[in-house]
This record gives sequence, structure tokens and C-alpha cells, in this order.
Amino acid sequence: MVFTNPGPQQICQMLHSIHTIAVVGLSPNPARPSFRVARAMQGHGFRIIPVRPVVREVLGEQAYPDLESLPFKVDMVDVFRAPEHVPAIVESCIALGIPRLWLQEGVIHEEAAQRAQAAGITVVMNRCMWRAYSQLCGEAK
Repeated sequence: MVFTNPGPQQICQMLHSIHTIAVVGLSPNPARPSFRVARAMQGHGFRIIPVRPVVREVLGEQAYPDLESLPFKVDMVDVFRAPEHVPAIVESCIALGIPRLWLQEGVIHEEAAQRAQAAGITVVMNRCMWRAYSQLCGEAK
């Protein structure tokens, strides 16, 4: 079976239904794509929770070393890590009951995406969240 992303309307509905996004691999470096995307989404009213070891804070939010360290549940996990890290992130999402997973452009792991879907997680893979939000959902949240 081949992984398929949700359709444009489903993606927009999903983005309108969430508030808190844990960004795995969020860099504190403003030149990095993870920082630019997270800052833009924050500007659209989303709460961004950095998940990155050895970083204390990014974009004014406390950072956590891993998903298991989050003291509260998030609506979605957004991944800016190399594909080989995705299976472990999927297992964390399943264990923590996180209902949505977004794998940014270039983050492709078919087997892990299918595993997440089979566990009931809505998955978007190989798409830029910021671009999808801007193109599919307009500016209003």
C-alpha cells in the first residue's frame, strides 16, 4: 500500500482545528527552515512548542528534549528531522496519543507514515505546513 496525504480540504480543516504544535527539530537559528516555518505559524496564532535537546528556548517558548518530556498534550507534531528518525517519533506519537503528525518537505518515511495511519494518526508527509496553510487555508485562523 502506498501512503497518500489527506486532500486539500481535509488539510485545511485539520489546520483550523488545532492550536498547539510541537516542532521536533526546531532550530534557534533564524536562517534555518524550521525556525522560519515555526515563526510564521506562530504569527498565524498557533502555539509552537520546541522539541530539541540542549536548547532552552525558541521563539519565546520553553524547549523540551523529546515528546515524552512535554508536560501537556499537543494537537500536532511537526517534524524537521532526517527520515531515519521518523519511526521513533511515530512510536512516541502513538504512545502519547498525539492525533496528528506532519512531516515537512523532504521528510519522507513511507513505512512510518503508514504505521502512524494504522494507529489512527492523521499524517501529512513531504509538505511544508506554512505553505499548505497559506495556500489552502488563507490567512484567517
